[in-house]
Amino acid sequence: MENKHPITRLNKFFSKEDFDLHIDIGEEYLHGDLNIKLVLFRVDRQKTTKDDVYGEVGQDEIKYFPPIEINALVKIDEPKNSSYKNGTMRYLEPGNLIMSVYIKHLNDLGVDIKYGDYIGYPETEDRIRYYTVVNDGKVTSDGKHNMYGFKAFYRTITCAPAQEQEFRGV
Repeated sequence: MENKHPITRLNKFFSKEDFDLHIDIGEEYLHGDLNIKLVLFRVDRQKTTKDDVYGEVGQDEIKYFPPIEINALVKIDEPKNSSYKNGTMRYLEPGNLIMSVYIKHLNDLGVDIKYGDYIGYPETEDRIRYYTVVNDGKVTSDGKHNMYGFKAFYRTITCAPAQEQEFRGV
Protein backbone atom coordinates (compact mmCIF):
# COMPACT_ATOMS: atom_id res chain seq x y z
CA MET A 1 0.00 0.00 0.00
CA GLU A 2 1.43 3.34 -1.01
CA ASN A 3 1.76 5.97 1.70
CA LYS A 4 -0.15 9.00 0.47
CA HIS A 5 0.76 11.04 3.53
CA PRO A 6 4.48 10.78 4.37
CA ILE A 7 5.42 11.50 7.96
CA THR A 8 7.02 14.94 7.94
CA ARG A 9 6.20 16.30 11.39
CA LEU A 10 9.78 15.79 12.64
CA ASN A 11 11.76 16.34 9.41
CA LYS A 12 13.67 19.30 10.84
CA PHE A 13 15.24 17.16 13.57
CA PHE A 14 14.54 13.53 12.60
CA SER A 15 13.81 12.33 9.07
CA LYS A 16 13.13 9.02 7.35
CA GLU A 17 16.84 8.79 6.53
CA ASP A 18 17.70 9.18 10.23
CA PHE A 19 15.11 6.54 11.12
CA ASP A 20 16.50 4.11 8.52
CA LEU A 21 20.07 4.69 9.77
CA HIS A 22 19.04 3.89 13.36
CA ILE A 23 17.33 0.69 12.21
CA ASP A 24 20.41 -0.35 10.18
CA ILE A 25 22.71 0.23 13.16
CA GLY A 26 20.35 -1.69 15.47
CA GLU A 27 20.05 -4.60 13.05
CA GLU A 28 23.82 -4.75 12.63
CA TYR A 29 24.19 -5.08 16.40
CA LEU A 30 21.29 -7.52 16.88
CA HIS A 31 21.92 -9.72 13.84
CA GLY A 32 25.69 -9.45 13.71
CA ASP A 33 27.05 -8.99 17.23
CA LEU A 34 24.38 -10.72 19.34
CA ASN A 35 23.31 -13.17 16.61
CA ILE A 36 20.41 -14.65 18.61
CA LYS A 37 18.60 -17.02 16.28
CA LEU A 38 15.10 -18.35 16.89
CA VAL A 39 13.04 -20.66 14.71
CA LEU A 40 9.53 -19.56 13.78
CA PHE A 41 6.97 -22.29 13.07
CA ARG A 42 3.99 -20.53 11.52
CA VAL A 43 0.67 -22.35 11.59
CA ASP A 44 -0.87 -22.76 8.13
CA ARG A 45 -4.43 -21.83 8.99
CA GLN A 46 -5.70 -22.69 5.49
CA LYS A 47 -4.48 -26.32 5.52
CA THR A 48 -5.21 -26.98 9.20
CA THR A 49 -8.63 -28.60 9.55
CA LYS A 50 -10.83 -27.70 12.50
CA ASP A 51 -13.60 -29.62 14.19
CA ASP A 52 -16.95 -28.42 12.79
CA VAL A 53 -18.66 -28.35 16.19
CA TYR A 54 -16.11 -26.75 18.53
CA GLY A 55 -13.57 -25.34 16.07
CA GLU A 56 -10.77 -27.29 17.78
CA VAL A 57 -7.78 -28.86 16.10
CA GLY A 58 -6.25 -32.21 17.01
CA GLN A 59 -2.61 -32.15 18.15
CA ASP A 60 -1.22 -33.95 15.12
CA GLU A 61 -3.56 -32.20 12.67
CA ILE A 62 -1.90 -28.76 12.77
CA LYS A 63 -0.13 -27.95 9.51
CA TYR A 64 2.87 -25.62 9.41
CA PHE A 65 4.66 -23.50 6.86
CA PRO A 66 8.36 -24.30 6.49
CA PRO A 67 10.30 -23.07 9.55
CA ILE A 68 12.07 -19.72 9.29
CA GLU A 69 15.08 -18.52 11.25
CA ILE A 70 14.61 -15.06 12.76
CA ASN A 71 16.77 -12.75 14.82
CA ALA A 72 15.35 -11.17 17.96
CA LEU A 73 16.33 -9.83 21.33
CA VAL A 74 15.20 -12.39 23.91
CA LYS A 75 14.30 -12.18 27.58
CA ILE A 76 13.08 -15.22 29.49
CA ASP A 77 11.09 -14.60 32.65
CA GLU A 78 12.10 -16.52 35.75
CA PRO A 79 10.28 -19.79 36.44
CA LYS A 80 7.09 -19.68 38.51
CA ASN A 81 6.92 -21.94 41.55
CA SER A 82 3.22 -22.55 42.28
CA SER A 83 0.99 -24.97 44.10
CA TYR A 84 -2.32 -26.61 43.38
CA LYS A 85 -5.52 -25.58 45.16
CA ASN A 86 -4.78 -26.95 48.64
CA GLY A 87 -1.07 -26.10 48.52
CA THR A 88 0.28 -29.59 49.17
CA MET A 89 1.63 -30.34 45.69
CA ARG A 90 3.95 -27.87 44.01
CA TYR A 91 5.03 -27.48 40.41
CA LEU A 92 7.62 -25.32 38.69
CA GLU A 93 6.81 -23.86 35.28
CA PRO A 94 9.33 -22.22 32.95
CA GLY A 95 8.96 -18.48 32.45
CA ASN A 96 7.57 -16.79 29.37
CA LEU A 97 9.81 -15.86 26.47
CA ILE A 98 9.56 -12.18 25.57
CA MET A 99 11.16 -11.26 22.28
CA SER A 100 11.65 -7.96 20.53
CA VAL A 101 11.93 -8.12 16.75
CA TYR A 102 12.40 -5.35 14.21
CA ILE A 103 9.36 -4.79 11.99
CA LYS A 104 11.78 -4.26 9.07
CA HIS A 105 13.29 -7.72 9.71
CA LEU A 106 9.86 -9.37 9.51
CA ASN A 107 9.06 -7.40 6.34
CA ASP A 108 12.40 -8.36 4.78
CA LEU A 109 11.64 -12.04 5.49
CA GLY A 110 8.06 -11.64 4.27
CA VAL A 111 6.61 -13.19 7.43
CA ASP A 112 4.21 -12.24 10.17
CA ILE A 113 4.02 -13.71 13.66
CA LYS A 114 0.51 -14.48 14.87
CA TYR A 115 -1.23 -15.91 17.91
CA GLY A 116 -0.75 -19.67 18.08
CA ASP A 117 2.50 -19.80 16.11
CA TYR A 118 5.45 -21.57 17.75
CA ILE A 119 8.95 -20.31 18.47
CA GLY A 120 11.93 -22.62 18.96
CA TYR A 121 14.58 -21.21 21.32
CA PRO A 122 17.91 -23.05 21.65
CA GLU A 123 18.52 -23.31 25.43
CA THR A 124 21.70 -25.33 25.02
CA GLU A 125 23.65 -26.89 22.16
CA ASP A 126 21.42 -29.99 22.24
CA ARG A 127 18.07 -28.73 23.60
CA ILE A 128 15.44 -26.51 22.02
CA ARG A 129 12.55 -25.29 24.14
CA TYR A 130 9.35 -24.49 22.26
CA TYR A 131 7.01 -21.62 23.05
CA THR A 132 3.64 -20.62 21.68
CA VAL A 133 2.77 -17.02 20.84
CA VAL A 134 0.21 -15.61 23.29
CA ASN A 135 0.62 -11.91 22.41
CA ASP A 136 1.68 -11.10 18.85
CA GLY A 137 2.67 -7.52 19.68
CA LYS A 138 0.89 -5.95 16.73
CA VAL A 139 -0.20 -2.90 18.71
CA THR A 140 2.85 -0.66 18.39
CA SER A 141 1.28 2.79 18.72
CA ASP A 142 2.71 3.41 22.20
CA GLY A 143 5.80 5.47 22.98
CA LYS A 144 7.88 2.39 23.79
CA HIS A 145 7.68 0.97 20.26
CA ASN A 146 8.04 4.31 18.44
CA MET A 147 11.34 5.98 17.69
CA TYR A 148 11.18 9.59 18.93
CA GLY A 149 7.47 9.71 18.07
CA PHE A 150 8.30 9.17 14.39
CA LYS A 151 6.92 5.67 13.83
CA ALA A 152 6.96 2.13 15.20
CA PHE A 153 10.12 0.13 14.64
CA TYR A 154 9.77 -3.11 16.62
CA ARG A 155 7.26 -5.50 18.13
CA THR A 156 7.34 -7.13 21.55
CA ILE A 157 6.01 -10.67 21.30
CA THR A 158 5.17 -12.76 24.37
CA CYS A 159 5.33 -16.55 24.20
CA ALA A 160 4.29 -19.11 26.80
CA PRO A 161 6.24 -22.36 27.19
CA ALA A 162 4.73 -25.24 25.25
CA GLN A 163 4.42 -28.61 26.97
CA GLU A 164 6.72 -31.35 25.65
CA GLN A 165 3.79 -33.27 24.13
CA GLU A 166 2.18 -30.11 22.69
CA PHE A 167 4.85 -29.31 20.09
CA ARG A 168 7.82 -31.43 19.09
CA GLY A 169 9.03 -29.51 16.08
CA VAL A 170 8.21 -30.27 12.49
